[in-house]
Amino acid sequence: MLLEKINSPSDIKGFNYDELRVLCKEIREYIVECCSRNPGHLASSLGSVELTVAVHYVFDTPSDKLIFDVGHQAYAHKIITGRREQFATMRTKDGISGFPRREESEYDSFGVGHSSTSISAALGMAEAARIRGTGEKVIALIGDGALTGGLAFEGLNNAGSGKSDLLVILNDNNQSIDSNLGGLHNHLLKITTNESYNSIKDRVWDILGEHGFRRFIQRWLKSLKSWLVKKSGGDIFEALGLRYFGPVDGHDVEQLVKVLRKIKEMKGPRVLHCITVKGKGYPQAEQNPTIWHAPGKFDPATGERVQPERAADRYQDVFSQVLCDLAAKDDRVIGITPAMASGCGMNVFAEKFPERFFDVGIEEEHAVTFSAGLAASGLRPVCNIYSSFSQRAYDQIIHDVALQKLPVILCFDRAGLVGEDGATHNGAFDLAAYRSIPDTIISAPADEQELKNLMHTALGCTAGPFIIRYPRGMGEGLDWRNSSPLIYEIGKAEEKLEGKELALIATGPLVHRCIEAAGAFQGRVGVYDFRFLKPLDTVTLETVFGKYGKIVTVEDGCLTGGLWSAVCEHAAKTGYKGSIKGRGIPDSFVRHARQSEQRMECGLDTVSLQELIGEMLKNN
Repeated sequence: MLLEKINSPSDIKGFNYDELRVLCKEIREYIVECCSRNPGHLASSLGSVELTVAVHYVFDTPSDKLIFDVGHQAYAHKIITGRREQFATMRTKDGISGFPRREESEYDSFGVGHSSTSISAALGMAEAARIRGTGEKVIALIGDGALTGGLAFEGLNNAGSGKSDLLVILNDNNQSIDSNLGGLHNHLLKITTNESYNSIKDRVWDILGEHGFRRFIQRWLKSLKSWLVKKSGGDIFEALGLRYFGPVDGHDVEQLVKVLRKIKEMKGPRVLHCITVKGKGYPQAEQNPTIWHAPGKFDPATGERVQPERAADRYQDVFSQVLCDLAAKDDRVIGITPAMASGCGMNVFAEKFPERFFDVGIEEEHAVTFSAGLAASGLRPVCNIYSSFSQRAYDQIIHDVALQKLPVILCFDRAGLVGEDGATHNGAFDLAAYRSIPDTIISAPADEQELKNLMHTALGCTAGPFIIRYPRGMGEGLDWRNSSPLIYEIGKAEEKLEGKELALIATGPLVHRCIEAAGAFQGRVGVYDFRFLKPLDTVTLETVFGKYGKIVTVEDGCLTGGLWSAVCEHAAKTGYKGSIKGRGIPDSFVRHARQSEQRMECGLDTVSLQELIGEMLKNN
């Protein structure tokens, strides 16, 4: 196999086109084989194999910089940059990351995980190369989905207004190349990449200068070219000031190499538009790229997915069902998500209530302000965003929602430790980030039933933004479907277990881990469910202060600024003299591993909590 001989991009430099095609086939088969056993983001990487190979073949990485967007399409990159054998360990504890990381390889020019960052980062690197005079080339590889993010357009707008030597490769898998466009797009490709054409164009521009005739010619040529390439999607890039090339078949490695060689030495910002098929080369992924974006384990020969046994419903499924129940009874309920409909479970809502569902693309900021507009008009928007992605909408939550006291229900999925996606996706900071915002309710359900109750409670609350944050994965196995919802008193905690010597104050599903841990100490340890972080139940807290000399707060968020900070702040105000310890996500970025392994690392599993309780009770 050719792949077994590849330890760096330099090993493919002498390949002919037939060998490159064989290599791409072997890489694709290897990705399928590894991901079938060790799940990852499959379809996106299958669709970008030829693009990745062609870039490494033409450019001199790592001297030249290749920046990926999100990282879902970077598996071929990892395999041919010295991590072929490690690829089988990807996304496992102590294995390589599923995303590019600067610490992992010199070929990973920029760490990514969230969407739409590649163009801005690449532009910064291109400007640095210009300022320092080092001459390296900079390439941003961005998917059409990531291009919906506002940051991508900010980067394009900035790039088009300057002269940075930046190449943006648009990996467009939202359409196919129609046969009746083949001659036209090939002709345009030959014209726009022709060296003589571009040389003459540059010289004519210099002669014409900056004055009126040049502007006239420029407008005329732009109109002509716009008419010719409008079906190719080049208008918007040309309008922003970037030269547009394409579209080109993103799976024709020979054509990609030839085009990249032609535009490699061109100056200024430019865009190469490549048409690809998400899931390319694996029929099941091509037919259903949404499911095969991250399919879990599967049989590579048959494509049969291995369905994990579930002892409980996922929080995402609870959210989905309860949202549909609420919408069936109240036509003001609107569902909004930034490109995460299937991940958060809102796809079911979309099928049942299509007129009341909005997938706004990868635009969290817009999703929140759009929801604010709906709320200001008397509707009840439920905006579901992954916790770590909500960070991009921080300003909008403050200024557009909380400041106006608009009743937007913000459901933060994937709160806490998320597992194999690692540090870029851990929802570690939401409790601390939003606790400082006035007129904001922050809640965390301990289980499926509490999530159901909180969603019903939120719909009846019009005081301002109502945040409900819940984790990725399974609930506690409660029969929530056949129970009636309970409307909570806002800001009220609940004693779950009475104790005598030490109190565990917890929020979210860790309430149940605390109950399990306390059970080993025969009534000595009390457990309190602070399902509301804001407003904080200071009445119950002062009761705890009066009864217990030792307190441990437990949360699946960063300690600084979260529940521990809130309890300590009130203890300082009231003069509490006992000891308060906090357990949560430490002041570090927790790397990828299974969720259970991450919790053990942070001391948030039942055994670790029992050990902590035992140590504290020994000192009595």
